[in-house]
Amino acid sequence: MKRLPVLWLLLWICAVYSVGIYLFVGGFLLVRLEVNRTSTCGDVLQPGEEPADFCRVRPRFRRAVLLIIDALKIDFAWFDPDNAAPRPYENKLPVLEETVASRPAHSRLYPFRADPPTTTMQRIKGFTTGSLPTFVDVGNNFASSAILEDNLIHQFGQDLHTVDNGILQHLYTTMVGDDWDVLVAHFLGVDHCGHRFGPDHPAMADKLTQMDGVIRSVIDRLQNDTLLVVMGDHGMTDTGDHGGESQKETDAAIFLYSPSPLFSSPPSQSEPDVVPQTDLVPTLALLLGVPIPYSSVGQVLLPVFPPHGQTEGAVGGLSQLEALWINAKQVNRFLETYSGMAKDIPPESLSQLKAEFSRLSSEYLATVQQGRPPPPQLAASLQAYLTSVRDTCRATWARFNPLKMAAGLVILALACLACLVLSELSDVLLREDGPGLRGPVVAALAAAVCAAAAQLRSRGHVEAVWCLAAAAFSSELLFLWRARRCGTAGGEKSGPGGAGWPTLRRLLAPHLLVPLLRCASLLSDSYVIAEGRAVTFLVFSLALYIPIRLNWDGLLLPPSHDPLKAAGILPPPALAPSTVRKEGFTLLACLGLLVGVLYLSLSFHACREEQGACQPSPFLSPLSRLQDSRLKNLHYVLSVCALALWTYLLRRFLRHYGNLNAASGAVFAARWVLPLLSVCLALYWAVSATPEDSFRNLAQLIVLAQRVLPRAAFCLVALGLSLIWLDPLTVFTKTRAAASTRSPPPPPPARYRASTGISPEAELHHLIPQIYQRMRRSLDDGELSRGAEEAGRPAVEAYGLGTVYTAPLLLLCGLLGVGLLLLHPEGMALSFLLLMLEMGALLHIHASSSTLSGPHAACAGGFNVPWTTVVLWSLAATQFFHATGHLPTFPSIQWGAAFVGFPDGHTGTVLPASLVTLNTFASHILFSVACPLLLFWPLVCEVRGGRAGRAGGEEGEDAVMEMRLRENPRQFSSALLQLSTRYLFILGAQVFASVCAAAILRRHLMVWKVFAPKLMFEASGFLVSSASLLIGVTLVLRVDVAVGRWFKRLIPDASR
Repeated sequence: MKRLPVLWLLLWICAVYSVGIYLFVGGFLLVRLEVNRTSTCGDVLQPGEEPADFCRVRPRFRRAVLLIIDALKIDFAWFDPDNAAPRPYENKLPVLEETVASRPAHSRLYPFRADPPTTTMQRIKGFTTGSLPTFVDVGNNFASSAILEDNLIHQFGQDLHTVDNGILQHLYTTMVGDDWDVLVAHFLGVDHCGHRFGPDHPAMADKLTQMDGVIRSVIDRLQNDTLLVVMGDHGMTDTGDHGGESQKETDAAIFLYSPSPLFSSPPSQSEPDVVPQTDLVPTLALLLGVPIPYSSVGQVLLPVFPPHGQTEGAVGGLSQLEALWINAKQVNRFLETYSGMAKDIPPESLSQLKAEFSRLSSEYLATVQQGRPPPPQLAASLQAYLTSVRDTCRATWARFNPLKMAAGLVILALACLACLVLSELSDVLLREDGPGLRGPVVAALAAAVCAAAAQLRSRGHVEAVWCLAAAAFSSELLFLWRARRCGTAGGEKSGPGGAGWPTLRRLLAPHLLVPLLRCASLLSDSYVIAEGRAVTFLVFSLALYIPIRLNWDGLLLPPSHDPLKAAGILPPPALAPSTVRKEGFTLLACLGLLVGVLYLSLSFHACREEQGACQPSPFLSPLSRLQDSRLKNLHYVLSVCALALWTYLLRRFLRHYGNLNAASGAVFAARWVLPLLSVCLALYWAVSATPEDSFRNLAQLIVLAQRVLPRAAFCLVALGLSLIWLDPLTVFTKTRAAASTRSPPPPPPARYRASTGISPEAELHHLIPQIYQRMRRSLDDGELSRGAEEAGRPAVEAYGLGTVYTAPLLLLCGLLGVGLLLLHPEGMALSFLLLMLEMGALLHIHASSSTLSGPHAACAGGFNVPWTTVVLWSLAATQFFHATGHLPTFPSIQWGAAFVGFPDGHTGTVLPASLVTLNTFASHILFSVACPLLLFWPLVCEVRGGRAGRAGGEEGEDAVMEMRLRENPRQFSSALLQLSTRYLFILGAQVFASVCAAAILRRHLMVWKVFAPKLMFEASGFLVSSASLLIGVTLVLRVDVAVGRWFKRLIPDASR
């Protein structure tokens, strides 16, 4: 078997796909140039005659306390005294409304609106820099040190105390001291509670009540020169998630308070209904007497500044008009700097803003120089100018790079074509005289060097992305040109039915129309919104096509009696009637099972915001959120039963085919690691569902178990995967006594079977005395018996060799499935069980259809897996993405997966990001790793029916199952490469369709709500799927190496 060529070709095609995705995403996602400049107190803002604008007056406040309560939505802050039956999150922060009512001059409570994306890191960036984080910044949610621009915290220097773990142990003692300017306390408990339990849970009431006590204690300790700001960074949905742009996610709360008067007048109709988060930065900067960060585009909150001419009563500070003037000059300075660096603001908009600022400057300076009171509309005009700048920046930063987008589209299109060609010409390309990858790789390196040299000569610097683009494009073109030549020659040699260059007629075959229709549908926002149900319908339709096509060809039912065939005039049927009936019944039974699984899987879907009256599945809620103890116990029992059935079915298969008898690492993983992993998971579910106050004496033990059990499960998964890789063989060899030299050699067995089981009886059923043609000849000649007698080696009785490739691959999927289930809510155990049943149904439908097709499939070539099956497999991966509670939206991301085993959070970013990724793309991982099973399963099921040529009274050869692949190594390599590239082509076509939809509809109203998230999820899913597919293929190649060594130890001259 040609292992390295297969692996290198797959790595190359995945690499060019990745380059295309990287290029397009880099040109499509919203980006802006970061201005790495810092404001200082000595800055002179133009126009003006003041020596400095910042820090020129005595600040209103000397210190500030910022209490950031993560996910403090505005609904949590309101207090309704008439609400007699409040929900768990209502009326739990009475201190806010009490303070506003009793001390209106000292406090205010406002809705605090965030710009999407509503992820924590982006919101912190927004209200510390005053800038507008773009869509691409959502990728930095785990990179908490990614704020590079000038920000409010930087302006205070090093006098910053950020407390996270043990906040309450340090907060009050820090406030008593006098060695700080600003104190920031970031409370994560409300956000964690929302992710784990949701807002409508008693645990949320306890956490909000705790925050109420914290705010009261801080208020009691404040001094007159200190400002208190209590705020949330974002809100949350009814399920406790966030990340999108719905009002429940964007509307947080902000509470301002000071022991000294903060507002010059009581609340009035002129006050803002909502405070944008960007407005906090300039407001705090001017109140505390520090420079406004350079890149801020927010505007000051006017109610906290006294009207013009009424500053005498304030201890220092600026009037409303003075604050607006400094704010406008600072924003104008940023606008001029940015427009000079980026050149992306439309010239007409820029000229209008400059003209408006020039007019306002003349009016303001004339008013100051003449000493007359400013006109009433001046302040409103300055506010309108600041709003216009922010709106212009927001629209400008929704910009695209057309050149990168076009390059990405071209490279992705060529990658899809190359992948399709590779699948159709896999046998030709793997020949000794095939084109190989040496030429494309050399061309790629040369093109990259040329691109780098051209950039150095023209620009003076090198942008690596264009070097990658040149390398990918040149390698694709050269590969397609050489494949075209080989494909033409190969098609002429193999005839009209053989492999050849893909034509339009082949692409429009019925089995490819379904993925083409799905790709076209990605241009519709309605389809993307309803994708979960639409893909379920497509799986059902394509699965139904298989028996209909078999029946159309007359292969589903046994042929009627024909006297010409009975007389021998016509050839006999390829399969015996009993075999046809058995396989037809199996196919229809599995089709019925598939329909049932598809119907039940709809019970596990989540709901998008656009779906209105849709109700999410109750199984998406963790057991800890359920209040009804009976319902909680029922869900737990169902989940444990599903987990037990998952483990039992996997071990039952391995036992049935004799794969649990060897003394190998893989068998140890199946016998011990898998059951222990399931027990750990069941115990963790029980512990995590137990309220911490249920057993007060065991509270610490419960908290410890919530950490230890998941980490033990992670270690067991790692141990099992390592054992499978290091020792993947599950073959048991039985020693047989050598024949005496004085007695005649025993006759060779009359028949040879692949082992399908081992039993304690003396006569073992389904034996493999030998599998291999050369071993068979050796036994027939008596050479093996003599060799065994001379060398002391055991003669050949092997169990589990017929499923030597399938067994470790199934075991790998089983361990991965349980490990991925650990990152999901407990109720998803039922969905994972349905996933396993659907996999089994699809595999058996494929095996039965292959057997019924008989010589028709053989004529198509070797062990090739048909397109219909590959398309079904890829659609099933997408279907179970939705059936495990996921959606292509950011609010649907199950962030709680990052805290499984780590309830106190993480110090780094790689681990939580990895856990969330594994949770989100669990179905993609399982179906991709298991993809090679499509090649092996018809051979595994060979013992049910037999191969062509066994009917009609002829004694054909017995089933040797997967060893048939060892007897045809070239066809094995070709079939494995063809299956992998066909699967990658379907996934790549979906990515290409998403890319086209995002490019064509980039100015569509729903682009950032529907199409951009879909592109992100589709591209990420492709990268995860391709990596998982490589893992599955690599394991197959690893098993093939181990099988070759096993045969070499057994018969040195028989191994291949």
